[in-house]
Amino acid sequence: MFDWMAWTLPVAVFFICIVLMLIGMTVWEIKSPTTMRKGFLPLETTRGDRLFIGLLSAAYVNLIFVGISGKLAQWFSLQGDPSIWISFVLSMAVLLLILRKG
Repeated sequence: MFDWMAWTLPVAVFFICIVLMLIGMTVWEIKSPTTMRKGFLPLETTRGDRLFIGLLSAAYVNLIFVGISGKLAQWFSLQGDPSIWISFVLSMAVLLLILRKG
């Protein structure tokens, strides 16, 4: 069923983190309903809005990294493509930044 996708450990960890965040945010929303707030994003957002925007941003960071990993290997004279764990850490940092300060 999932043969079409390259299921590596970093990909699995990324999707598991997304599922855990969605479950956690659902429980948090039930326990403590959110209010609108203004951060560095150009609109007032709720926790769910910031999670959605953060997840989209994290996905784009991963896609950009995969797209330029070959160039990074050339620029830095690496033996192979850089580890996908780098994009995972970067994408989670972007997600946390948006959730906390967005």
